Amino acid sequence: MGILKRRSNKKYDYSPRFYDNGGEGSPFKMKQRFDEHRTTIDGSKGLVNKFKSAWADYRDNENQKATRRTLYIIAVLVLIFLYLIDFDLSIFSLAQ
Repeated sequence: MGILKRRSNKKYDYSPRFYDNGGEGSPFKMKQRFDEHRTTIDGSKGLVNKFKSAWADYRDNENQKATRRTLYIIAVLVLIFLYLIDFDLSIFSLAQ
């Protein structure tokens, strides 16, 4: 039981004896429903690469309603933030 040594998980290679998979791979493989439609799950590592792939997916989006909704949400969040920090909007006016 070493202090610096981590314990590794046990791995089992189980294959059912009487299962005909039809060439689809393991019956125990976990796959999400919409994986083939997503572009952001390409396995790119790092926060910057994930952000770049998500931005490219957002930019190439055909759905204009989703884009408008995102912009509305961002605008509301900015206004709430400005209200919380007591930002004075009168500094942008010309009257003195």
